[in-house]
Amino acid sequence: MPDAPARGFSEAEFAARTQQAQILMAEQGLSGLLLMSEPEVRYFSGFHTLFWQSPTRPWFLFIPSAGKPVAVIPEIGADLMRHTWVDDIRTWGAPAPDDDGLSLLTDLLQPLAVRGDTIGLMKGHETSLRMPLGDYERLMNGLSGVKVADATGLIRSLRMLKSKAEIAKISHICAIGTHVFSEVPNMAHAGQPFEDLFRCFRREALLQGADDVPYLVGGAEQGGYHDVISPPTKRPLATGDIFMLDTGATWDGYFCDFDRNFAVGQADDVSRRAYDVLWRATQTGIEAVRPGMTCRDLFQTMQDVIAPMDNRGGNVGRLGHGLGMQLTEWPSLAAFDDTIIQENMVLTLEPSLSYGAGRVMVHEENIVVETNGARLLRG
Repeated sequence: MPDAPARGFSEAEFAARTQQAQILMAEQGLSGLLLMSEPEVRYFSGFHTLFWQSPTRPWFLFIPSAGKPVAVIPEIGADLMRHTWVDDIRTWGAPAPDDDGLSLLTDLLQPLAVRGDTIGLMKGHETSLRMPLGDYERLMNGLSGVKVADATGLIRSLRMLKSKAEIAKISHICAIGTHVFSEVPNMAHAGQPFEDLFRCFRREALLQGADDVPYLVGGAEQGGYHDVISPPTKRPLATGDIFMLDTGATWDGYFCDFDRNFAVGQADDVSRRAYDVLWRATQTGIEAVRPGMTCRDLFQTMQDVIAPMDNRGGNVGRLGHGLGMQLTEWPSLAAFDDTIIQENMVLTLEPSLSYGAGRVMVHEENIVVETNGARLLRG
């Protein structure tokens, strides 16, 4: 296993992210960005904690038009935030349902409201408002002069392009995932409850250095599986089963996301053919990737290989997506997405097909886009 890169990021990286955001804010007429979801708060501050899994408390980070971010957070997070590059940290004793940070936010944003300035919030696809809707309405009522614009595109444009340090982290967790998948033939056997294989997989990933395995799904059935998002059952693996494991393991807050297919004892001919089609679709996609092509182009390149065997009648959805601080990020490799692929994007190629009597098969790889094409991320 390659040596792990350094954890965290330099202050210079956070400063560069913030300055680039401020350049885009100026171009779009924004006087600030109000962020409240975990990846965005972490992206600009370095504030990294599993405490986000509790829905009780909201967390806010404000990016002004100039200068460093301002954190408006519950007191319980103050010490950890002081270990980031953020200096201005405003806290309250939370939870406080009657005033969960609203007074502090109002004080911070009131000068912008007085001037009639515009702030950006994330409103688009793949975003959510991580504060109570009622609190948001109260906040806006208290800032009657402020205008709100959608900053989803601005944030996406920054997060889609990974720095060298981000790519190193993703590559490291991909190397761990690759090693664990290589051990699956030694873990799995006929008669083993499928849920026990999941436990073995998670245990091996942690032993190899993963911080967590928050996402592990799969399917296992005779001659091919019908579902790719289920938790495991106690059903024992049997000769003739085809099974798939799909993992999203993490290291230092960055994900890998790929899957592998296995046969117990033997595979039937139609499943072998499906596997071959998906392998060729993936390889065709890897060879086709170039900066300047669109996500739609890459989708169609893989779909052309899949279509002759696929039973879905064109209802495909997408065949991959962005990857990084989240298991799935923008963009989508789909017919609807005209996003231009750029150097330093990290993408998953995830061709899938339906075959036989409702069977499905999925194959997935992780790549980074480089000047002359794609490189598999395996460490």
